[in-house]
Amino acid sequence: MKKILFIFFLLLGTAAGGWWYFRERSLTDYGPAYREYAYVSNGKSNTVTVLDLRTYQVAKTIHVGNEPTGLAVNTQKNEVYVVNTASNNISVIDTEQNTVVATIGVHGKPYFVDVSSDGKRAYVANSASNNVSVLDLEHRQLVGSIRVGETPGLARVSPDGKTVVVSNRGDGTISLIDTARLLVRTTLSLCQQPEDIAILPDNSKAFVACSGSAQVASVDLKNDKLLALLDVGKTPVDLALKPDGGELIVCNFDSDSISIIETTTNEVGGSYLIGTHPTRGIVSADNARLYVSNFGSNSVAVYDIEMGRLIATLPVGSQPDGLALSKSQNYLLVLNSQSGDVTVIQKRIPKKKFEPGEYSLLTMVPAGIQPNHVAVKSFLVQSPQK
Repeated sequence: MKKILFIFFLLLGTAAGGWWYFRERSLTDYGPAYREYAYVSNGKSNTVTVLDLRTYQVAKTIHVGNEPTGLAVNTQKNEVYVVNTASNNISVIDTEQNTVVATIGVHGKPYFVDVSSDGKRAYVANSASNNVSVLDLEHRQLVGSIRVGETPGLARVSPDGKTVVVSNRGDGTISLIDTARLLVRTTLSLCQQPEDIAILPDNSKAFVACSGSAQVASVDLKNDKLLALLDVGKTPVDLALKPDGGELIVCNFDSDSISIIETTTNEVGGSYLIGTHPTRGIVSADNARLYVSNFGSNSVAVYDIEMGRLIATLPVGSQPDGLALSKSQNYLLVLNSQSGDVTVIQKRIPKKKFEPGEYSLLTMVPAGIQPNHVAVKSFLVQSPQK
């Protein structure tokens, strides 16, 4: 009887937003000045949902431009940047007030924004204008536009801030931008439909997913040359780099698999079935776990990198896409693009006989229509609010 009552109240607490569960398993308390928010861009609502990661409730809904897509966090100041694809601009959100404090115009059809590690510059690839916009984040203004290849999808800045790698989907090239001179120093022909980009922590190499040719390109950023084209699965759409830079995980959308690349040797170590239409991957800060959203099977796969095997498949909402981890790494946020909500999965060590396993559903939080990108920002405020 006790077991039945426990399960009943567990399900009741989860269905009611997880509050009974929160009381049983309280979230980490970092003090009254601590804030931790997840920002979710809602492509068809023209809004950003702000999720308070201290309570897992919606803190605010912010109206931005038309068709918001990519998000980026400034690690040096309390700001988040939202790309508005249909209105060709960037909304600047002050994370202490959770309000839009500036709007910066760019060019045609931007989808993503990347911020330099010093927090001073942002780079936006404009797919309909064949250029990259350079933003001064101190003065919140456009300071330059750099011509690149055809239909650029992504501009990724290196950790040292010296190079921006741009994937030009339309002509199968990448452009390497010298950030000091704001000029393209090299254009390299790679493969068909280059898209996602990962740059090693030591700035030595970039890896580029080529969705049209089932390959990943390895590029030497010291000598600006193509090192290798590595065969992976069909339609590689996402690259998840381990924080230590040793391995790169590729999500192969049409092969239902992941490929693992050894970054030092430029070799594919193996490919493994992971779920139907894997879309996004994220690696935990300790380099041990990989989480993959399976767009076609409404699930998230948990892969143990050290053991080299799938250890869990967790049901989520409809057509999961974007992923993010909380600062503690104990909570995984999953954006469900069709059902318009966020699944929160908890990682923990079971302590009671009838508790679920290591991973369990904590709660589901409503977002807007077609959530597509999520970014987490944590910080201390100067004057704690009640």
